[in-house]
Amino acid sequence: MRSKILPLVLVASMSFGAVAFAAATETKGVVKAIDEKAMTVTLEDGSVYKLPAGFKIADLKAGEKVTVSWEAKGADKEASAVKEDK
Repeated sequence: MRSKILPLVLVASMSFGAVAFAAATETKGVVKAIDEKAMTVTLEDGSVYKLPAGFKIADLKAGEKVTVSWEAKGADKEASAVKEDK
């Protein structure tokens, strides 16, 4: 019986870790630069986020405080939402 419990516990613990990595991360910061051609926004800390297709990039302005919801896709940080902080 014990020989069956340990593998089940290990499999369960690994699957919980995968769920944690799939969740979006939120980062707060100030917009430093916006690149309309590359569809990216750069925050003052130097982090660069790719914006989703169809994003209204004209709504962003340098100096604006924002919260970026994003997920890591390889070496890129892909934003799913950018909201202005008030």
